Amino acid sequence: MGLLSTFRHVEGAEPIRGHGLTLRMPEAEDFQQWSTLRTESRNFLEPWEPTWPADDLTASAFRYRLRRYREMAEADQSHPYFIFAGSTLLGGISLNNVRRGVAQAATLGYWIGAAHARKGHMSRALPLVVAHAFSRHRLHRVEAACLPRNAASVRLLEKSGFQREGLARSYLKIAGTWEDHLLYGQVVE
Repeated sequence: MGLLSTFRHVEGAEPIRGHGLTLRMPEAEDFQQWSTLRTESRNFLEPWEPTWPADDLTASAFRYRLRRYREMAEADQSHPYFIFAGSTLLGGISLNNVRRGVAQAATLGYWIGAAHARKGHMSRALPLVVAHAFSRHRLHRVEAACLPRNAASVRLLEKSGFQREGLARSYLKIAGTWEDHLLYGQVVE
């Protein structure tokens, strides 16, 4: 069984559709579009992300990424989605660090290509994945964090119903530097 066919059978991996978007697990055939979008958006994305490995945009790194995505989704540790408008890849969104037991929570991560930023796509995608987290994955809480200077992410999270809960000092290493992050949360209503 090939990687692609295995990927399509991950429990809970059905696409999420709404607001003119499709959110689905990344697939092998997405490599070229993903690589092109990330390459063209590098200067836009790098200030907000961990340092990219030297081989980050290679086909072999993408294949490894797909294997990890599949493994983590099958273990209910992470649920990654690429965001599409029609057949055009816009970015990605994921539920990471899924915690079960008494927590029933996950951490939200997201990125959008530079050409698609500030057009409302992520404002439409984020509520879809949060609703899916609460209904399909039966989570109680979705958390998010962003750099205080990332005004676009602050607006996105607050507009999407996330409540600011605090500041975590030196929370994540972004672009090679340990950075403070604003912490947000949303609980199922």
